[in-house]
Order: sequence, then C-alpha cells, then structure tokens
Amino acid sequence: MHGNHDETVELTTKQRRQLRAGGTAVAARTRELLPKGFVIGAELIDGHDGVQAAIAVRPPNGTVVSAGFQLSEFDDGDTDDIAQQIAAGAALEAMSNPSRHQQTGR
Repeated sequence: MHGNHDETVELTTKQRRQLRAGGTAVAARTRELLPKGFVIGAELIDGHDGVQAAIAVRPPNGTVVSAGFQLSEFDDGDTDDIAQQIAAGAALEAMSNPSRHQQTGR
C-alpha cells in the first residue's frame, strides 16, 4: 500500500485561466528583474498536488531554477514577491557557477 491519497481538486476553466495569467505575470515580472541572457518560461503542469503554474529560469551559466505555484498562492494578485524570489535564485545560481564560455588557463 502507498498510504492515504488526498483527492486532487480539478480546476474549472476560469481557475485554469487565472492560474495561467498568474504564471504569465510572474514570468513577465521576472524578465524585468533579470538582465539579458536569462531565459524565462511559464506553463501549467499537472502534478501530484494538482495543477500548478511552473516558472523556470535558465541562467546564462548554471542550472535551471524553477518553482511551481498553485492558484491559492496567486489569490492576492501580488506576483512581485514570487518573481523576486525566483529572480534572486536564478541570479545566485548564475553567480555561483563559472561561465560556460570562460577560458581556462593555457
């Protein structure tokens, strides 16, 4: 047995649109916070906890930083805090890893 499983709640069409809009807003704000070279994307994913907006950032160097958010996390309409956290994580990842194009000693 795998233990108790909570039933995931299906989102209505309106709720999916709201979640997609929230994810798009976070991605747009994250783009504003980061310099060129960072690639930002958003999509809806069906996870084990239900539908989430997933925001991913690929820094110019380092690994992808991503986060998923449910509709309840967008309820207050404040996407700026979420975007700042994602941008900070991506910037830290970029600073923590040497450039892929950096030349090594001869």
